[in-house]
Amino acid sequence: MSQVFEREGVEFGRGLSFFDAIFAFAITVLVVNIEPPPAKDWQNLATLMDGGLGNQLTCFAISFVVIAVFWRHNTQLMRRFRGMDSVALSANILTAGFVVLIPFSTQALSDPEIYGNPLPTAVYAVNVTLAILSQMLTLEIGRARGLLVDDIPRAAWWAGRIDVLIKAAVFLASIPVAYLFGARWGQLSWLLLIVAGRVSGRWSDRVADRARVSSPE
Repeated sequence: MSQVFEREGVEFGRGLSFFDAIFAFAITVLVVNIEPPPAKDWQNLATLMDGGLGNQLTCFAISFVVIAVFWRHNTQLMRRFRGMDSVALSANILTAGFVVLIPFSTQALSDPEIYGNPLPTAVYAVNVTLAILSQMLTLEIGRARGLLVDDIPRAAWWAGRIDVLIKAAVFLASIPVAYLFGARWGQLSWLLLIVAGRVSGRWSDRVADRARVSSPE
């Protein structure tokens, strides 16, 4: 059996710092995708936005929020672990790898020469979906290997899985939308997360609360 780095140990704390640094790096690198507009575009706000800066800032904002949400979820995820072993660490590193790729897929979205093509939207959607699923995988591994502080009832686990899969499905569904109706519509479909994510999240929490109440002590 692989060695477990207990929560109280130095190794666990160093691991958390490492992952925090990765998320901070990824969110900082996003600014590199914003190209300074030429001097002629600085006549007024309209010419500034028409030159492509508006789309670049929009893509920056989207990815900033996405990476921030991943960091918040990762922080909440780590609170549930009493310790980490090599398998769980590898799964979390996989998530970090997909998160680090987000600035790259964001660059394709914000490039004024290709942002209207459906492929950048598809690549971004797949990138985020893989990060979502790998984060879920880390939790599944933690449960399977007995690394969680406390387990939750079976019904609550399934509700949590469905919640995650709904969010991943929104991004995957944007791919055919982008190819059928255009990249802009594909990206706009991500706004469904505001409703679908909130509804599925609240539903998952209610199922978990009911399962805890009804489960034996």
